[in-house]
Order: sequence, then C-alpha cells, then structure tokens
Amino acid sequence: MAEFLFENRIWDPAEKLPRNELQALQVRRLRDCVARLENVPFYRKAFAQGNVNADRIRSLDDLKRLPLTTKADLREHYPLGFLATPRSEIVRIHGSTGTTGKPTFVAYTRDDLVLWANLCARFLVAGGLRPEHMVHIAFGYGLFTGGFGLHYGAELVGAAIVPAAAGNTERQIVLINDLQADVLVCTPSYALNIAEMMRAQGYTPDKIPLKFAHFGGEPWTEDMRLEIERQMGLLAFNNYGLSEVIGPGVSGECVVRNGMHIQEDHFLVECIDPDTLEPVPYGEPGELVLTALTKQAMPILRYRTRDIARLDPTPCPCGRTGIRMGRVIGRSDDMLIIRGANVFPSQIEEALLRVEGTAPHYLIEVDRPGTLDEVTVRVELRPERFSDKMSQMHVLREDIERQIHIVAGIRANVELVAPQTLERFIGKAKRVVDHRKEKGLI
Repeated sequence: MAEFLFENRIWDPAEKLPRNELQALQVRRLRDCVARLENVPFYRKAFAQGNVNADRIRSLDDLKRLPLTTKADLREHYPLGFLATPRSEIVRIHGSTGTTGKPTFVAYTRDDLVLWANLCARFLVAGGLRPEHMVHIAFGYGLFTGGFGLHYGAELVGAAIVPAAAGNTERQIVLINDLQADVLVCTPSYALNIAEMMRAQGYTPDKIPLKFAHFGGEPWTEDMRLEIERQMGLLAFNNYGLSEVIGPGVSGECVVRNGMHIQEDHFLVECIDPDTLEPVPYGEPGELVLTALTKQAMPILRYRTRDIARLDPTPCPCGRTGIRMGRVIGRSDDMLIIRGANVFPSQIEEALLRVEGTAPHYLIEVDRPGTLDEVTVRVELRPERFSDKMSQMHVLREDIERQIHIVAGIRANVELVAPQTLERFIGKAKRVVDHRKEKGLI
C-alpha cells in the first residue's frame, strides 16, 4: 500500500482484534483488575466510598465510577503501598529517578515481565525490527524502565542487542559502526548528540549503518524526527510509556507513522481536561489517563499521567485496531504560562526547527523582572550559519522570533549562540529554566 514505508508486520494477532471483541475483553479485564485491587488499601477505601466493586463493573461506562490515581498518591504510600500481590512474587523493581523527591517504585512479577517484553516487541516489530537486526541501546539501565523494556522486547523478537547504556558518545559511535548496528534506541535528544559527533568525525548519512530508530523518554516534535532522519539516514519511530503503568510498551507507531497505537487489550485510555477532569472530544488535546488492566504486581486505575496528547479513533491502514494517540505535546505540569498564554517547550522547538540554520539545541529562560513575564530563548546555530556579520545575525534572530510568535503565540527575546555552546544531555534534555519559581513568583 502507498501508505506503508516498508512491509507491514504484526507481532501479536491481538493487535487486530475487532473493536467489539476488544471492548468485551476490556470489560472482563477491568472487572478482574478491580477484584485484584481490593487487596490494596488505597483502592479498598476508595471502592467503599464510591460503593463500587468488581461485580458492579458491567461496561466501560463504569470506568468513570472508579477513582483517579496520581503520583502524589503513590508517594504517599511509599515505597510499595500499592502492591497487589505478596512480596514473595516480586522479581523486579523499577521506578522514577526521584529527582523531585523520593523515587516512585513499581514492582513486577515474572508474568509482568513476560507481558512487558511482548508489548515492547509489538511496537518494535511495527517499526521495522526483524530477528536478523542488531539493536544498539543507548538508554540508561537501572531504575529507569526504558533500557530494560526495549532490551527484552528486542530479545523476544530474536534480534541481537548491544546494551551500550547511556553516555560516552565517542564509544557509542565506535560500537554502532564496528558492529554495524541496524537499530538505535535512546532519547531523541541523545540521538542528536550522536548524530552531531558523527558529522564532526566525517560520517555522512550513507556511511551510517543504522536503518531504524525507536525513540522515547521525552516529548519531541515531527521537525525533530525529520532532522534526525536527515542527519543519520534512518527511519525514526515514536513510542510511549511510563514507569507507573508498566514502562515503554503502552503505545507505539506502526509502518504508517500517523500516531501511536495504544495496546488497548492491556490499557484503557481516557483523555481529559486537566482542570475540569471532564473528557475532551477526539482530536482535542487533553491529559492522558491510563488504567493498567493486566499488570499483576501493581495494577493501577485511572492514572493521571500529566502528559498532554490527542486521541484518534479512526481506522488505520495497518490493520491494528487500537486507538491512536498523537505525540505528547508536553506535560500539564511543565506547561509555561506566559502573560496568560499557555506555552509548551515543544512549541518553541517546532518554531526553531522551521528556521534554516538553527540547530535543535536550545534553552528557554523565563523571568519576571518587573510586573510582566519575559522569555529568552538561547538558540544554537549550525557552524555554516554562524557569522560575525551583525546584519546576517540580526535577520536570522528576527526570523526565529517571528516563528516563535506564530507557533507559540508569545514574544520572545532570542539570543543566538555559537555551535557547541549549550549543554548536551545523555538522557532527558532540560530545556527550561524558570527563574520565577526561584523568586517564589509562581
């Protein structure tokens, strides 16, 4: 088919369940999930208050009768207060890094790990992975779920794995080249770092062995995808997940690359207004709320992800029946309010990449020196566009400021900086410094 970039392969027949069969399966699994969660004190109390139990779950409409769960709830019951199985059945612990407080731990039984590997295998195969491929994983290994999830998913498919972990970019390039890796797994921002160093070493896209890439762990734009593909000569695929639900494997792109298929036989998805908590129409941005139906050790009900995205229920040419989610625009708790306007860092990135000559490395600084917010965007230029001619830099800066206003709807002060000036990241990139928080103004 014309929509396909390459052969459309499906790992698990369940990905093509007819919608009526899928919904019947969801109801059965939701009922079983609620029964398991009656062992968890937080949910047992919430069920009693809401006068709900497993026997009263008759349809998916009953989902709204169940309690929402937040990261604050998980932290309040630190470390393993949401455990639904005996501790003796736990075989793995993962969680957040705890950069903003205590880590949020999640537990896995042996069956949970089998499920997780299968979910990751689904989107990896959808994105081109074959048993004969060599997969270079430059995610961190540890409490972070990304490295292990994709590792075991690729291993289940039968591909060879190079568990390079994150960091030491020069060594990453040696491994990719010497072992002729076919697939790259990391954050998109770190892929740019690898591409940048490869270019500095004289690599051209046709000399890079990589054919596919699977990126996650942070929001990224379509322009960022095109930039990475241009620099590395590969096809890049988006996937989504979060530790509190299971890790990567919640959704991923197929060969069509028009949204990420949510694995709805294992996850129920809602899209709500983060302020009113009411559902938003399909196609409108809202906060994703996820229910993990089949996880044993720590299933979770209606988890507020804080991730903002759109849902698309229209049929996909690939044949998968799971509803698709668009790219994560940003997080509701990362959204910047600038003089009354809501702005996500990804909008700034989109604007920058519209301007030829800018590199995808930037830093947004927000301050309020007087009564009004001010935004400064430091933008790194490509070596060929960096000039000591003030007139050229002035025109380029005005072009960037204009694009930011068009895309994000705000006026920003743009500072052009020399190549290799801004900090590089091996994990999730830090793009925003909000001095208003330091001053206690927000």
